[in-house]
Amino acid sequence: MIRIAGSVSKSWLAERLGVAFDRDYYFDTRARREIDARCNAYVSDNLSDLNVFYTESNLGRRQWHAPNQVLVGGIQPNMIVGMLLGADFRPAVDADADISERCLAGTDLDALPPPDDFLAHPLVQQWQRDIEVIFRSSGNTLRPIPPFFWDGSGRAAVHGAVTSGLKFLGDNFFMDLLSCPDSSRKIVTWLAEISSTLVSHFSEIGRLPVTGIHVGECVSCMLDVATFRRYVVPATSLLGERLGALRFHSCGCSDHIIESCREITGLAELDVGGSTSVDKIRRVFGPDFPVGIAPLVEDLRAASESGILSWHERVARENKGGNLTIGFHLESGYRLENLRALHAAVAAMETGQSTLS
Repeated sequence: MIRIAGSVSKSWLAERLGVAFDRDYYFDTRARREIDARCNAYVSDNLSDLNVFYTESNLGRRQWHAPNQVLVGGIQPNMIVGMLLGADFRPAVDADADISERCLAGTDLDALPPPDDFLAHPLVQQWQRDIEVIFRSSGNTLRPIPPFFWDGSGRAAVHGAVTSGLKFLGDNFFMDLLSCPDSSRKIVTWLAEISSTLVSHFSEIGRLPVTGIHVGECVSCMLDVATFRRYVVPATSLLGERLGALRFHSCGCSDHIIESCREITGLAELDVGGSTSVDKIRRVFGPDFPVGIAPLVEDLRAASESGILSWHERVARENKGGNLTIGFHLESGYRLENLRALHAAVAAMETGQSTLS
C-alpha cells in the first residue's frame, strides 16, 4: 500500500499570506498559535485536494494534529541544542530559521558538561514556564506541545548526533571522524545523550509520554559504511534503547547503508531520499516494514508531470505492495500540478485503475 503525507513550508505560506516568521513567532506562544492557525486555515481552504497541512518538514503528522495545540519551542531540534551550546538564533521572516554555525568549535572535549546541566539553561526554564502557564491559564482547553514534539502523538524528533556534530563543529568534523575516532566518538555519544535527556525532560513537563523517536541523521548518505557503523549505529541505538520505536531518516541516496541500518536498536521505520532503491529496502526488511520516501526536488519543480510520474512508477514497482509513504514538503517553486499528478497516480493504483503490472 502506498499513501501520501504532505506538508507546507514557511516560504510557500509567506509568499501568499504575508505572515512573518520572526523571533516572536518562535518565542511568543500566543503569536505562534495565531499564526499556525492562520496558516492551516489557508492550507485547508486552498490545498484540500493535496491532503496537506502546515508543519515542520517531515516531523508533524496531520492525523495527530489538533486545533487546540500550541507549539512551545517549536524549533528544529539541532537548533535548540545549538542554542543551549551558545549559538545565536537567526529567524528568517519568510523562510526557515537557522542558528550561527560552529558553536562547539574550539571547545575542550575534556570539559563537556553533563547532559543534565542543560536542564537549568534559561531557555529550557522559559519553555517549562510557558508550558505550565498554558496548562494553568487555559483550564486544560489548550494542549501545549513541548519542544522536540510536533503533535500529540508522542513521537519526538531529534537530529542525529553526526548531523549535529557537523553543524556545531563545521566541515572539519568529517575529517575528525576518520582521523580522531576517540574524540569523535565522545562528542557523538554526548550529543545523543543530550537529545535523550531533553526529550525525556520535556515529555514529563508537557505531560506527553514518548511513543517513539524520529532521528534525522541527514548526512548518513554521505558516510561510508564503516563510518556509519562506527558512529551512527551506536549513537542512534542509544536513542532507540532509551526512547522506543525509532524512525530513521537519511537524506539522499542511502542504498549503501540499508543493510547496516538493521544494526540500529529499536529501528521501526526508514525514511529515505527519493533516489534510494525501494527494492533493496524490501529485500532487506520485507514488505511490511514501514518506509517513507521523498520525491526528487527536480521532479517537483519541473515544468512537466512526466518526471514525477516516472519516479512514482519506479517506486511503486520496487515496493511490490509494501507499506510505503511518499512524503513531500511544499516549497516555493514547486509546481502544484506535479503534486496533483502524483496524487492521481497513487489513487489510481490503490483503486486498481493503474496500468502498472
